[in-house]
Formats: sequence, C-alpha cells, structure tokens
Amino acid sequence: MADPTTPAATALPAGAADTAAGPKTMDAGKWANKRVYLRLVIYTAGIHAFAGFIMLLFELGSRNK
Repeated sequence: MADPTTPAATALPAGAADTAAGPKTMDAGKWANKRVYLRLVIYTAGIHAFAGFIMLLFELGSRNK
C-alpha cells in the first residue's frame, strides 16, 4: 500500500528498499530469532507442565475409587 503523503510520481518502485540479504524489516535479525526460540522453549515447557497437571488429576481421581 502506497504512502498517502508521497506523490505517486516520486514513489519508489516495489522492492527498491530491499537489500541483497532480503527486505528491510523492523524486526529482522538475530534478536528476532532468539525471541522466537525463547518463546518456543517457554511454550513447550508450559504445555508439558499443563499436561503433567492433567495427568496428576487423573491419577489422583483414579485412586479415590
């Protein structure tokens, strides 16, 4: 989508701001990758903790019979 403050005659063609390494983004680079991996570890640990809690509830529930 074009910037409404820039006249169409002076607008850069699509892809002109891209570099050889790829398009310029605000969140590109090693820090973004580290955040993704950290989030993956947190979510994985959280899901395992939740699954363990559910399994504990089933185990405790089966003992009361």
